[in-house]
Parts: sequence; structure tokens; C-alpha cells
Amino acid sequence: MVESHVPTPTAGDFVRDLVQRDQEQGTFGERVQTRFPPEPNGYLHIGHAKAITVDFGTAEAFDGLCNLRLDDTNPDTEEAEFVDSILEDIEWLGFTPPRPVRHASDYFEQLYAWAEHLITEGFAYVDEQDAETISAQRGGYGKPGVESPYRDRPVKESLDVFRRMRAGEFPDGAKVLRAKIDMQHENMQLRDPVMYRIRRGHHYRTGDAWCIYPTYDWAHGQSDAIEGVTHSLCTLEFQSNRPLYDWYLEHLPLPGDQPRQIEFARLELTHTITSKRKLKQLIAEGVVDGWDDPRMPTLRGLRRRGYPAKAIREFLTSIGVAKTNSRHSIELLESFIRRDLNLTAQRRMAVLRPLKVVITNWPTDETGQPVVEHFEVANNPENADDGTRQVAFSGELWIEQEDFAEVPPPKYFRLSPGREVRLRGAYFVTATDVVKDADGTVTEVHVTYDPETKGGTAPDGRKVKSTMHWVSAPHAEDATVALYERLFTAENPGEATGDPLDDLDRNSREVLTGAKVERALADTAPGEVVQFERLGYFAHDPREPMLFHRTVGLRDEWAAIQKRTAR
Repeated sequence: MVESHVPTPTAGDFVRDLVQRDQEQGTFGERVQTRFPPEPNGYLHIGHAKAITVDFGTAEAFDGLCNLRLDDTNPDTEEAEFVDSILEDIEWLGFTPPRPVRHASDYFEQLYAWAEHLITEGFAYVDEQDAETISAQRGGYGKPGVESPYRDRPVKESLDVFRRMRAGEFPDGAKVLRAKIDMQHENMQLRDPVMYRIRRGHHYRTGDAWCIYPTYDWAHGQSDAIEGVTHSLCTLEFQSNRPLYDWYLEHLPLPGDQPRQIEFARLELTHTITSKRKLKQLIAEGVVDGWDDPRMPTLRGLRRRGYPAKAIREFLTSIGVAKTNSRHSIELLESFIRRDLNLTAQRRMAVLRPLKVVITNWPTDETGQPVVEHFEVANNPENADDGTRQVAFSGELWIEQEDFAEVPPPKYFRLSPGREVRLRGAYFVTATDVVKDADGTVTEVHVTYDPETKGGTAPDGRKVKSTMHWVSAPHAEDATVALYERLFTAENPGEATGDPLDDLDRNSREVLTGAKVERALADTAPGEVVQFERLGYFAHDPREPMLFHRTVGLRDEWAAIQKRTAR
């Protein structure tokens, strides 16, 4: 089991309430076992993170067990690459599945044997109609179903044909095995669902050993039963599948207790989509760079962008586990990210759009070279244990272009001709002159400094209205910085047109290649998140040195939303 780290929910969690009731009633012998069963056909996203915390967290809360089981029943879409990524992402999120990892393909023989059992008992039959005909005959809500002409074929015949299906005698799609339930049932899931299809795809684990593969509905509940799952937790879209889940289990000679399926609300975030099909489309069209693009809602993308796993878990715990779907504000998630990073991220100075500043009265040494001073700066004012660092200061600096205005607008308090400002932790300076290029663009600002204001305070007590960050030009390192906006402009992508990609912001990333940063950032570990003072939190790319991704800004947008809502 995992080390205990899942917080007590701060919102309701009806799943734990139901499990607690089962415990009190002695159901399942007071045993709790869950499972997380993703299909290995893509990378996990933020929605999966909620399922992971519910599945693993529920088991942990009751000293139970949660398996990772790969639902690998579709050989056409599944790959070992995705299996490895799923395990890695779960462990990054903070959970360690028991070994060995389970697979639905581990149970193919048992599933096949149970399918033969249902045929023998008269609860399944082989249908030789094509998929389109079967789908049409199922009818619809308020529309009666039509029974297959093969529905009453003799048990012996169905059994023989099913075995020949497994032996590979028939082409793909020629025949299927269907459960024999009720073609007039109001629940469409019970209208003789398909259990097996002929599909000659090379399976990444079983190779070419099988040419028939079980459907999800047939494999899922039975895999739960084989493993000894007590509580099969899944999202609300499977609510209509629960009667079928129970029907299969009730008609089989199970080795133990029948698992109980419980559905909970999936996670939906504003400005976000989690459809694997749409995410794959974003990659195929070159809108994003891949599954780990920092704009993607995949755990790989969030990790690369610098989201701490702990903050994600705390966010998921805070919103609770509900019975009805709802959409949560992305700003709420970001507030958890920001709160965590505020305590853990070290501070550094970086200039994203540099403008040269020359201190005209800066002293020189005996060789005529500008003097270099060093200032001691706290690594994180929120955490004294993080210590301090020495930051070089010289007569030439970089500041942000937006921190200087030759003709300042109203209420502009940063650097402008004749105005005095504070350089963070260093000195007061006053702008005196500018240098422009042939187009009239300011390329350099000349200032004077007050040597009596060392450390950023004036002995005469005078105040300034602006404190600006800076980087010493001779000591600066070059960096590339990626800035991100919402990948989707609408809160609910696709709500207006039906296609989420209609709300796509194809200019959601801006890459700045000329950033100047203090030298300490060159020692930042791959994946580490730091705060660029006044600018936000930035993650050092795990693969490309001196590439930083903006994780979140400094402004708490969630707090602003709450204030507006309260008015």
C-alpha cells in the first residue's frame, strides 16, 4: 500500500460514506479493495487524476488495497509505451500500485471460459449479422428492439461456432458473441450486448494468440471479480452500465463476493478538454507539440509545466466526490498550485524583455573597470530555511522594457525621466537620459544611483512608489521562456458550436528567446520550479537546459473571482 498522504476531504465524499456503511454492516467481511483500470491507449490527464485519488485514496482510508489494472482489450490502439507512462504518472502523482501490475489480458482464458458457461446456460449466443444491422435492431429510447434471427440458435451450435471463432476460422467482423438478456428493456445496455468480436490485431502482450477480444462491459466486471474487488468505483457515464455489470456477475460461478459498482462525478475544468480523441487531434494538427506539451491537461503536460503533484492531490480532495457532474474553475486549481509553490519555490530575478540600463555615476576600480558588488538576497522570504544567495550588481543592468516609459501614462510609477525608483535589494536610481535607434525606439536608459541607499533603503527616510527587479548585464545568463495563455478561450469549450476546437487559441504560447536571468538560474535542477520575482512561477524544462515554462502567475485569479461573486 502507499504511504499515507491523502488528506481528509474538505468537501463531501459519498463514496467513502458508502464504504463506511459497508464496513459497519460487515459487507465483504469488512474488506475494502478497489482498482484503477485505465485503457493503455493514451496518456493520463487531469480527469484520471481524480479517479486515481478516489480509487487509491478510498482504499487507503480503510487500510485496503487498490490495484492498477490495464484494460487492454483493444489490440488496435494499445501500446507498451502507454502502459509505462501510466505507471510513471501514477507514481509521480504519489501512489505506488501493488506489484505485479494487473492486466485484463491476464484473464483472457477465464473470460473465455465464462463466456462458454453463459452459452451453455442459454444466456449467450453467436450472432452472424453485421455491426450495422445489430446496431439498428437494438432500437432506441422509446423504440422497440428487434430480436436477432440467431437469438434462439441451439446452445450446441453457438458453442461450436464460438470455439471456431477463437480458432480463427472466420474473418474479422463476421460473427459476434452476444449476451441473451432482453431486447425490449428500457436500458439499452441490456439489449443483448456484444461480448466478443473477431479482431485480428497484434496485442502488445499476448501477440497473435487471440483473434477474438472481449468488449469492455464483458471484461470489466469479471476482471473485478477475479481480482477480489469489493468496490468498483467509476464515473457517472457508466451508471447505465451498472445493471449489465450486475447481470453478468449474477449469472457466473464467481470465486468470491460479487463486487459493487459505485459511480461518482468526473472532473471537468473550465477552459479544458479531456477527450482523448480531441487531444490526439491537437497533436496531429500540430497545435501542440505532443502529450507533454505544457498546455495539455495530461499529467505529463502538467508535470512539465511545473504543477506539484501534492497541490493537485489537495485540489482534488478539496472539491470532494459528488454524485452529479459539475465544472470547476481552472483558477481554483491554479490557486492550489500557487499556494504550494509560494512555500517551496526559490526566488530568482529574470528579465524577459530586456532593456539596457547604464548607471552613469557608477564607480570604477583602479584598472578602470566598473566595480562589482554583491547583495545578499533571501531565496524564499516564506521559508527562512532556504537561506540566502549572493547576487551580483554592476554599472550595467537589464530591466523589463515595460518598466520604463519615456512619456509615462497616468499613475505610472516605474522608471521614467526624472523619476526615482528602487532596484530590488540594491539602490535607488533616477533616469536622466535615453539612447534610441534609427527608428526612435529606446534601446538604453541612463540613470544615476544614490550610493547612500545601498540595500534599497534611504537613510533620510524618503520613499519611492516602485520597486523593480533587474539582472546585472555582465553576469546575466541567456534563457528561453515560454509564456502560456488558456489553450481554449471559452470556459466550456464547444458549448456554442458543439466542437471544442472552435474555441481553440492557436496563439496560446509565446516563446521569448532573449531573456536575461541571474546566474543562479543556470544551477536550477531540471523540472524545478522557481519564482521569477514580479513575474510568476516558472519550471525549468526537464530536457532542454535554460528553457523555462510559466507555471502560473503571481496574481490569485480565484480570489478575485470569489470577491466578484460575493458582491
